[in-house]
Amino acid sequence: MQGFAGFLRLEAVTAGLTLPWSSGVVEGHVNRVKTLKRAMYGRATFALLRACVLTRP
Repeated sequence: MQGFAGFLRLEAVTAGLTLPWSSGVVEGHVNRVKTLKRAMYGRATFALLRACVLTRP
Protein backbone atom coordinates (compact mmCIF):
# COMPACT_ATOMS: atom_id res chain seq x y z
CA MET A 1 0.00 0.00 0.00
CA GLN A 2 2.81 2.43 0.79
CA GLY A 3 4.45 1.83 -2.58
CA PHE A 4 1.24 2.57 -4.43
CA ALA A 5 0.42 5.55 -2.23
CA GLY A 6 3.86 7.00 -2.92
CA PHE A 7 2.82 7.79 -6.49
CA LEU A 8 -0.38 9.55 -5.42
CA ARG A 9 -0.94 12.84 -3.70
CA LEU A 10 -1.00 12.41 0.05
CA GLU A 11 -4.25 14.39 0.39
CA ALA A 12 -6.03 12.10 -2.06
CA VAL A 13 -4.86 8.96 -0.27
CA THR A 14 -5.86 10.31 3.12
CA ALA A 15 -9.29 11.35 1.84
CA GLY A 16 -9.85 7.97 0.19
CA LEU A 17 -9.06 6.07 3.36
CA THR A 18 -10.84 8.29 5.87
CA LEU A 19 -13.97 9.76 4.24
CA PRO A 20 -17.21 7.75 4.51
CA TRP A 21 -18.38 8.13 0.90
CA SER A 22 -17.12 6.73 -2.39
CA SER A 23 -17.76 7.11 -6.10
CA GLY A 24 -18.76 3.46 -6.54
CA VAL A 25 -22.33 4.21 -7.58
CA VAL A 26 -21.21 6.70 -10.22
CA GLU A 27 -18.63 4.25 -11.56
CA GLY A 28 -21.36 1.62 -11.83
CA HIS A 29 -23.50 3.91 -13.97
CA VAL A 30 -20.53 4.80 -16.17
CA ASN A 31 -19.79 1.09 -16.66
CA ARG A 32 -23.45 0.44 -17.60
CA VAL A 33 -23.47 3.25 -20.18
CA LYS A 34 -20.18 2.07 -21.71
CA THR A 35 -21.52 -1.48 -21.97
CA LEU A 36 -24.67 -0.24 -23.71
CA LYS A 37 -22.62 1.85 -26.12
CA ARG A 38 -20.47 -1.16 -27.00
CA ALA A 39 -23.51 -3.38 -27.52
CA MET A 40 -25.29 -0.85 -29.73
CA TYR A 41 -22.29 0.32 -31.77
CA GLY A 42 -23.24 0.62 -35.45
CA ARG A 43 -26.78 -0.60 -34.87
CA ALA A 44 -28.76 2.39 -33.75
CA THR A 45 -29.01 6.14 -33.73
CA PHE A 46 -28.05 8.42 -30.87
CA ALA A 47 -31.73 8.92 -30.04
CA LEU A 48 -32.22 5.19 -29.44
CA LEU A 49 -29.04 4.95 -27.39
CA ARG A 50 -30.21 7.90 -25.29
CA ALA A 51 -33.60 6.26 -24.74
CA CYS A 52 -31.94 3.02 -23.61
CA VAL A 53 -29.63 4.82 -21.22
CA LEU A 54 -32.48 6.79 -19.66
CA THR A 55 -34.98 3.92 -19.37
CA ARG A 56 -32.93 0.89 -18.36
CA PRO A 57 -32.17 0.36 -14.67
